[in-house]
Amino acid sequence: MSSVVTFRSGSESDTDRFSSALAAAVSGGLVIALNGQLGAGKTRLVRGFCRSLGVGEDHVSSPTFVLMQLYTDGRIPIAHFDTYRLGDPEEFHAIGADEYLNSSEWLCLVEWADRVEEILPEDHLTIRIAHTGETERLMEVSSGGSVSSDVLSKLRMMLSSQ
Repeated sequence: MSSVVTFRSGSESDTDRFSSALAAAVSGGLVIALNGQLGAGKTRLVRGFCRSLGVGEDHVSSPTFVLMQLYTDGRIPIAHFDTYRLGDPEEFHAIGADEYLNSSEWLCLVEWADRVEEILPEDHLTIRIAHTGETERLMEVSSGGSVSSDVLSKLRMMLSSQ
C-alpha cells in the first residue's frame, strides 16, 4: 500500500471534506506539517480541520503575526504555528514550540513547516498543497513513523468511504 495519500480538491467545499476526514483520523500527540506556496490553502485547511474538531471557527486565523495560536475548545487541544516569519529554526524553540511538539496531548499544526523541518519529531504527518488551477489544489499526505502511518491509513479509509 502506498505511503502517500493524494487528494484533489476542486473547491473550498472539497478542501473542507478533506479536512473533516483528516480530523476524524487524528488524535492528540501528533504533529502535522503543512507546506505549500502562499495562497495554496494551508490556513483554509486548518480552519476546516479545527471546525471538524469542534473549535469555534471565529477563533481560527492565520498566526502569521503572532506565530502561535492555541485552541482548547475542541475535542483535542491544538497548537497552530506559522513559521513563515521566523528568521531561523532557533526562533521556533524560543516561542516555546517544544512544549507542544513533544506533548502526548496536543495536536500541532505547523504552517511553512519546511522552515523548521529539522526540529519536528521524526514521526509526523506532512501535507503538501500545490495549486493545480484557479480553484484546484493537490494535497499529498505522507507519514514519517508508526503513529503518523496509522493516521495516514485511517485517512485513506475515510476518503475512500466518502
